[in-house]
Amino acid sequence: MTALLYVAFVALVLAMLALDLGVFHRGAHVFSVREALGWTAVWVAVAMAFNVGVYFLYEHHLLGIGLEIGHALNGWEAAQKFLAGYLVEKSLSLDNIFVIAVIFSYFRVPLMYQHRVLFWGIIGALVLRGVMIALGAALIDRFDWIIYVFGGLLLLTALKMLLAQHEKMDPGRNPLVRLAQRLYPVSLEMEGQRFFSQVNGRRAITPLFLALLVVESSDVLFAVDSIPAIFAFTSDPFIVFTSNVFAILGLRSMYFALAALLERFKYLKTSLVILLAYVGTKMLISDLYHIPDLVSVLAIVLILGGGILASIVVRRPGDDPGRKLPTTLNGAAS
Repeated sequence: MTALLYVAFVALVLAMLALDLGVFHRGAHVFSVREALGWTAVWVAVAMAFNVGVYFLYEHHLLGIGLEIGHALNGWEAAQKFLAGYLVEKSLSLDNIFVIAVIFSYFRVPLMYQHRVLFWGIIGALVLRGVMIALGAALIDRFDWIIYVFGGLLLLTALKMLLAQHEKMDPGRNPLVRLAQRLYPVSLEMEGQRFFSQVNGRRAITPLFLALLVVESSDVLFAVDSIPAIFAFTSDPFIVFTSNVFAILGLRSMYFALAALLERFKYLKTSLVILLAYVGTKMLISDLYHIPDLVSVLAIVLILGGGILASIVVRRPGDDPGRKLPTTLNGAAS
């Protein structure tokens, strides 16, 4: 019977996306920071409202929800797990914003067309995340030891994030881009919001479509890193899936709100590394000690808040207050 809840949730998400693209953002336009912050607040509010619904679903175990993972989750437990999972996925998506900014800068995607790329990128991400979450839940259900593999993977991801330099990323070397260029001719100029065009009478792809390919492929890498993190809090597939989806849904507006400012928060990346290390450690010691979900929620807030506060208070040698991330948000698209 829980399948009905998944169907209803997917229908809800599709309806929200249809309203987003078909009503509120039908025409291509440049997002202002104020508008982006407003939409970010809307998506966060919708996620928190849904968490209230999670509480009542699990408190009354409607359609048997919460009874299929070994012990019955009550409403308070389920709400805490949803919130913890949402905060972790939302936090880790901040690193994804850096990568998206580099991609848009490389392909010189004008501001007014970036929303379209992100919209379809998120559609693909939702499908991919659903498949990966189902696979992860099945693995944990069948192999208890896989939780330690996930924990180790998160620690390795923390190390990789610490050493990674997104500004050296070369989207043009992406395997999907190279494959697409072999299969189709590529138009040299943007053609509005179109992903496909005609070149010498042949069907061709536009730079906008190449940007979409790189955004999708980068999300695969982020999903491999971030999805195991949410299993540190619960193996309930409904909570894992819904919290992950809501974190992704707000990514577009958060990108337009923060992409040009994230470079100023020098210690935010360090806080994400610490967050991944915390979640990985939580998974590795899960059999020895269970860290309460409420403690984890507070830890996530403190870790991120500490990184933001340190970035504001502490100035490192060579910092330039006026320096911004080199993206089309700062004029590269002209």
